Amino acid sequence: MSVLAIDAGTTGVTALVVTEDGRIDARGYREFAQHFPEPGWVEHVPEEIWQATLAACRAALDRAGTAPSCVGITNQRETAVLWDAATLAAPRPAIVWQDRRTAEICASLREAGHEPRVAELTGLRLDPYFTGSKFAWLAGHDPRAWEHVTGGRAVVGTVDSYLVARLTGGARHVTDPSNASRTLLYDLAAGGWSAELCELFGVPMGALPEIVPNYGEIGRTDPASFLGLDLPISGLAGDQQAALFGQTCFSPGDVKCTYGTGSFILINTGSEIVRSDAGLLTTVAWQTPSGEITYALEGAVFVTGAAVQWLRDGLGLIDSAPESEALARTVPDSGGVVFVPALTGLGAPHWDPGARGTILGITRGTTRAHLARATLEAIAFEVRDVVEVMTGAAGLKVPALKADGGASGNDLLMQVQADQLGVPVERPAIQETTALGAAFLAGLGTGLWSSAGELRTTWTLDRRFEPGTRDGAAYAHWLRAVERARSWA
Repeated sequence: MSVLAIDAGTTGVTALVVTEDGRIDARGYREFAQHFPEPGWVEHVPEEIWQATLAACRAALDRAGTAPSCVGITNQRETAVLWDAATLAAPRPAIVWQDRRTAEICASLREAGHEPRVAELTGLRLDPYFTGSKFAWLAGHDPRAWEHVTGGRAVVGTVDSYLVARLTGGARHVTDPSNASRTLLYDLAAGGWSAELCELFGVPMGALPEIVPNYGEIGRTDPASFLGLDLPISGLAGDQQAALFGQTCFSPGDVKCTYGTGSFILINTGSEIVRSDAGLLTTVAWQTPSGEITYALEGAVFVTGAAVQWLRDGLGLIDSAPESEALARTVPDSGGVVFVPALTGLGAPHWDPGARGTILGITRGTTRAHLARATLEAIAFEVRDVVEVMTGAAGLKVPALKADGGASGNDLLMQVQADQLGVPVERPAIQETTALGAAFLAGLGTGLWSSAGELRTTWTLDRRFEPGTRDGAAYAHWLRAVERARSWA
């Protein structure tokens, strides 16, 4: 028995076939294009996400030794997708979570005094990151497409909803609370869409997906649409909450950091809605079929792994992302260079969409190795910024940090992270915990696993990084550099 887990990330789709004992039987991966039509804009073509999903799943299934009994889905969150309810064709590109075009909409809502009420209802803040502002932009700037939404011909949602629609041949238009709670349209306390927020952002409630629990009966794949397979879709969660689940962070106080395109630090707060005045987001972690909701506090850092990608693709300093570690190890430190990778603004805890990428301290002696090391240090500093808020303003203890995602394979980064936090960093044997979380949810939804306790036994440690000397001066330098990067655009 196994589960097919689909992880529709920001730059590509990963498909894993996960066995009953938590092993990865097979994997497939397919990248899709990133589109940057204007500075600060990031778009995806929904059809390209779907084709990447089909290709990744086909590759994984072809290599698998077991036939999956169910499907779990996890996805890049906050990205706004619009598609025809009948044909499932998307008439325009999706606006990606990294996109900053809605900064003015957020600013005008803030100036009109709406932010305190929005924060009270959603646990979020008025920032271009979230889906609601993107829908508001579509209403104002793509009236033809939006007319189809208000007229009932088209629907809106996030990438999870779009994929479920494609997988089921249009039979289901659903989302789950972990994704819904990232839209600025979801009332945390009430546990559903808010008519007040939908009116504020101009989104017709009828176009939004039905909210279903994170595991259980979500839908069935349509064989004509999805590789001839007729399987239950039994798990659904936004990528960061899925990673929290995949890391078996089931108890209040458990914390993980996923090092992906961005880095996302989540701490389980149990059944309590914990609010932060210091730049953290309150979010739904998951909801059981019985309706019980687990919440989390989240620090969202927009650009971490993407900064290493930029060294590769934008500057041509390295040929592959893993090369950044070997290059950075050729120098003992960054030579005084500080890189603030605010390439799409700053997320937690600063929340400045006008910040821009900044490199300070360059001299004649600066080499590409110094820049590579400064990039890895920046990732560790950004995560420390968030953890300092978690342990300070929110009053939560972090005994250890569970790390996952692509960049968690970088031993130098993990050691610098442990040094900067002053707590151990634990890396699991399976670092693709986002897809693993989707698999765990789906397996719980069909009874493949009976309980969270059973899932916890599948988690195994790859390596534990013990904290060494903390470089306080480098961190102080970083904080100064962040101030220089702010309010640039």
